[in-house]
Amino acid sequence: MLHTVAIVGASADPSKYGNKAVRAYRDAGWTVYPVNPRLAQIEGLSCYPDLDAIPEARLDRVSFYVPPEVGLGLLDRVAKKQVGELWLNPGADSPEVVARAAALGLNVIQACAILGVGRDPGLY
Repeated sequence: MLHTVAIVGASADPSKYGNKAVRAYRDAGWTVYPVNPRLAQIEGLSCYPDLDAIPEARLDRVSFYVPPEVGLGLLDRVAKKQVGELWLNPGADSPEVVARAAALGLNVIQACAILGVGRDPGLY
């Protein structure tokens, strides 16, 4: 069973999917690492400036809530973190991101990560 997730592009705004994902994963019992270089805390959780700052050597899942051009620049760090799954949420994927992720050997899933954890985004 999966237990750790980094939400890249986590937001303090409850209406944003980067915040809804933090709450959905937390509610599902996951250890959640919000990632946003401009915030210290989200939903009572410590926020990390980047993936390298997360204390876990390996993450079960990373979920992108960033534009494709930002995500493209983060893929090497994702691969370094030995991630089990990389979820590219709607708006975070592009052919370039998918191709680069595949070249790095990442297990890419192009879908809503909130639904992927068995939650309805509308409830958040």
